[in-house]
Amino acid sequence: MKIRLASFIHDSIVDGEGIRSVVFTQGCPHNCPGCHNQKSIPFDGGDLVDVDEVISEILAANLKKVTFSGGEPFVQAEQLYHIAQALKKEGYSLWSYTGFKIEALFRHQDPYVMKFLGLLDILIDGRFYLMKKDLSILFRGSTNQRILDVPESLKQNKPVISTDYVDEKELDTDDRTSDIFI
Repeated sequence: MKIRLASFIHDSIVDGEGIRSVVFTQGCPHNCPGCHNQKSIPFDGGDLVDVDEVISEILAANLKKVTFSGGEPFVQAEQLYHIAQALKKEGYSLWSYTGFKIEALFRHQDPYVMKFLGLLDILIDGRFYLMKKDLSILFRGSTNQRILDVPESLKQNKPVISTDYVDEKELDTDDRTSDIFI
């Protein structure tokens, strides 16, 4: 099985708690103005990489923390599910970014969307909005984005803010456009 990737890094301190490996997927339907990773937007860019190679590279880095970013990770949910499943068995902390809101992911028909989501510890959801950009907020680019506790969100079937990383009062939740899954 192959996945289309923009790149890997193994020393990020901005894409989640601690020093993390980051898998940047290729292809994004959101095309947010001001996106910090423009090269990951085209669906035909990047490189096709075998899922087993991705797993091997992450395990070799041995950071025990991985973030899936993009592009848009959830458009390759099946491939990421297989990667995340192998990493979870090794005790990895798994985070992901998405331009979609978790409510849209809950409704999605692709079973791998929920399978992948079910392996995550933290999800940063919501599109990036240049007009809401704020460099002072932790692990997010704009104030509408939420840092969600995925296991608790799945248990309650609603978004649950991770109080470890954000105070719910600091969120600007006026973002209705990313509630559609393409």
